[in-house]
Amino acid sequence: MKILILGDIVGRPGRNILKENLEELKKAYDVDLIIANGENAAGGNGITRKVADELFEMGISLLTTGNHVWDQKEILQFIDEEPRILRPANYLEGTPGRGSAIIEVGEKKVGVLNLQGITFMPCNRNPFFVAEEEIKKLKRETNIIIVDFHAEATSEKIAMGYFLDGKVSCVFGTHTHVQTADEKILPQGTAYITDIGMTGPYESVLGIDKDLIIKRFTSSVPVRFEVAKGPAQINAIVVEIDESTGKALKIERINKISSQ
Repeated sequence: MKILILGDIVGRPGRNILKENLEELKKAYDVDLIIANGENAAGGNGITRKVADELFEMGISLLTTGNHVWDQKEILQFIDEEPRILRPANYLEGTPGRGSAIIEVGEKKVGVLNLQGITFMPCNRNPFFVAEEEIKKLKRETNIIIVDFHAEATSEKIAMGYFLDGKVSCVFGTHTHVQTADEKILPQGTAYITDIGMTGPYESVLGIDKDLIIKRFTSSVPVRFEVAKGPAQINAIVVEIDESTGKALKIERINKISSQ
């Protein structure tokens, strides 16, 4: 089984480059399933019903999120009824939505788990302990499990990778919007990358207009952030998994930049 996983989609530029290239990527890599982090897909902050449906229509089967999941308040109206959108599983008890899901891919099932780090991030339940709980549940239905660890600190992400090595098929990091070049298969068969990167504006600071960010760093006056225009990029990985064992066979990093 081959799974295409897209780094954090940022605003209209991220959605547009996917419209233009996703079908081609799917065919080129012969993928069976597409997953993406969509927490910045609506105007660079959060996700709306309309934007989520647009991404699903492109062929994305499931959207993970992170600390920006609530930035568009309307998500509170539909997240409980939308099994294709996850929020981190280690959010506090009583939080709307769900942190894991099972996707049917032909005759096989794939489990997806969304977690959020606690280093330099809002306080939530310990993601390591919650990961163990959730993986036990997912293992009842499948041994193919994909984990989005939405975290700030590289050390926390690397630690999670080794913590889950051999227990899941893939651990990929999101949140920092900068693609890392450390993709690998860990000793016990888990594919790993510290951060997939970002699907959005190429000439930007994490997807935001670079001049506005520079002004923020060089001024004491508040600045309203706007998604950058211009060329866009797709950061992603393709993971090939042994369906019988759930172990990763290969992980390949993708960095595609548009010409416009």
